[in-house]
Amino acid sequence: MITALNIDKIFGQGAKAVHAVKGVDLEVREGERVYMHGPSGAGKSTLLHVLGALSRPSKGAVVFRDRRIYDLTDRERSGIRNRDFGFIFQFYHLLPELDVLENVMLPARIMGSRPGRKIRLAAFDILERVKMGHRLKHRPSQISGGEAQRVAVARALVNSPDILFCDEPTGNLDSEMSEGIYDLILKVSEENGMSVVVVSHQSMVKGFFHSEYLMKDGALEKAVKRQDVEEPKKFDTVSV
Repeated sequence: MITALNIDKIFGQGAKAVHAVKGVDLEVREGERVYMHGPSGAGKSTLLHVLGALSRPSKGAVVFRDRRIYDLTDRERSGIRNRDFGFIFQFYHLLPELDVLENVMLPARIMGSRPGRKIRLAAFDILERVKMGHRLKHRPSQISGGEAQRVAVARALVNSPDILFCDEPTGNLDSEMSEGIYDLILKVSEENGMSVVVVSHQSMVKGFFHSEYLMKDGALEKAVKRQDVEEPKKFDTVSV
């Protein structure tokens, strides 16, 4: 699905240079859920941004479906981020001038491959699944932090991405809310064969991941655990 080949990421130059990621190799298979953890400043988020086509590496390559994404044009990479990748961050990044439904519809509108009516229906369906169907017309300032994160999850899933990148996705939520978010991501991953990459300081919900990695001082240590990835399950549910 996606492979990182000898990735380095350096910020700054000379004596003040920070070697945030050092020689990382990583393969994420289709339908695989990967968990990366480590101390603050270890390079987890930086690596996630490189994998997600958000930050060009100083060295190495990221290959997605046999294409080196940093050899592509900015427009082509933007298309991949919108069409094939989904992102959930610790801070929700919802647009304050849009209501909940409009925020979730936005990625699909940018993609432009579906009529407005179908986009609205898809956004409504996924908001129902994250239990936010009763807040469609509320603005981000009118909902709680846990509700805002559920909206962010819905927005990340509305285009049915191949890979979901999660950077501390439940860092601002209590344990019950966190489990609910991971349960939803797990279900969608299993239904649609979606790969998931999570970086977090928090302990992971048992049974969520296939592979666990420790990142320390910019280096990614070998998997603590790696399980076979099952074929996507078939559910009689509305596809997201």
